[in-house]
Amino acid sequence: MMKLTKRKAFSFLRSYFDVLNDIPEDKDKLDFLIAIINKQFIDEEPKNLSFITKLCYNSQRHSIEKSVKGWKLASNTDMLGSPMSGPGGEGEGSPMSGPMSGPMSDPKEEQEQEKGKEEYIYTEKEFLEDWKKVRLHFHKAPTNIKKLKTFESSCFDSAIKDFSKEDIRNAMQCLFKQEVQDIKSMFLQPRHFLENVEKYHNAHISKEYKLYGSKKIKYEL
Repeated sequence: MMKLTKRKAFSFLRSYFDVLNDIPEDKDKLDFLIAIINKQFIDEEPKNLSFITKLCYNSQRHSIEKSVKGWKLASNTDMLGSPMSGPGGEGEGSPMSGPMSGPMSDPKEEQEQEKGKEEYIYTEKEFLEDWKKVRLHFHKAPTNIKKLKTFESSCFDSAIKDFSKEDIRNAMQCLFKQEVQDIKSMFLQPRHFLENVEKYHNAHISKEYKLYGSKKIKYEL
């Protein structure tokens, strides 16, 4: 059965490939790939996935849904090419489409509310405060970084475009929760973290704290 879509292509991220290679069974690999493809091309939510496949898909859900939403906004259509309607982009057939009930909201008020949301930005100062608190909590070591370096600042600007403040905080904690922490530079300056926010965000979702191996258990004789 042919599945119709107006989308021509999507970016297959390195993180999808990394997760795919960690799936042991070929059937689960195939289901993972089909779930991504169906979501990207026809906006279909995956169903009846095995526990492992569902876990892997959820670890990539943020970037997958961001890609679908970006395509819709850029084309101003749904996956079949039908024009999007309404401020939320709900077209015909959407659960939110159909006659509206209740009083109409003031468009001016809605614009002010949206403007207020857009104006709040996770600042560099807040980020450095969070870094200080998390490092103090996990490593019991103080840090007093006043300002991000130029390259770090560039990475930070990119991160806040793709991730919310809460996402970044959770990802940061996931970095410090890793069982093996051999490279001190990963935890001394935030450069490594800012270059790998997506990696630690996905690890937080899947509760993966052994990215660099497991802590060896010491046995007493």
